[in-house]
Amino acid sequence: MAVTKIRKISSWILWVVAAISVAVFALFYFGGEAENSPYAAVQLSDPKYTDILIYWIYVTFALAIIALAGFGIFQLITSLMTTPKKTLGGLSVIIVFALILGFTYVMGNPTPLSGINTDSAQYNIPFWLKVTDMWLYSMYVLLIACVLAVAAGSVKRFFVK
Repeated sequence: MAVTKIRKISSWILWVVAAISVAVFALFYFGGEAENSPYAAVQLSDPKYTDILIYWIYVTFALAIIALAGFGIFQLITSLMTTPKKTLGGLSVIIVFALILGFTYVMGNPTPLSGINTDSAQYNIPFWLKVTDMWLYSMYVLLIACVLAVAAGSVKRFFVK
């Protein structure tokens, strides 16, 4: 009974979000051009409802993050009450990810870039340069880890059969 209720609720939420998204995209694509746009002089498109589209993207992103965090915390608490040893194993993944982020942040290069325009100059400081390097290096590490996991799984399956 609970599974059908969850499925019904999630289906309705999906349909509502999809309907709102279709309406927002229709406004964006078919709502016309902004009047007195600075882009009109150089023959560039400036849709009238761009701000509504961007705000809707912010809302859906925030809802996804809140749902992800909420369900994750709920699952962590229920798992901690039923199987504490298994839960601590799952927490080790988060700890390893935090260590990867910390290590790659330390590896980042804080040297300011040359040739940056004035709008980007505010981010040409050591903190943001190290954060950018941290995300890039972390993506490289995780990509390599994924490739190794796929390869190890394939090799393991080959030898098990």
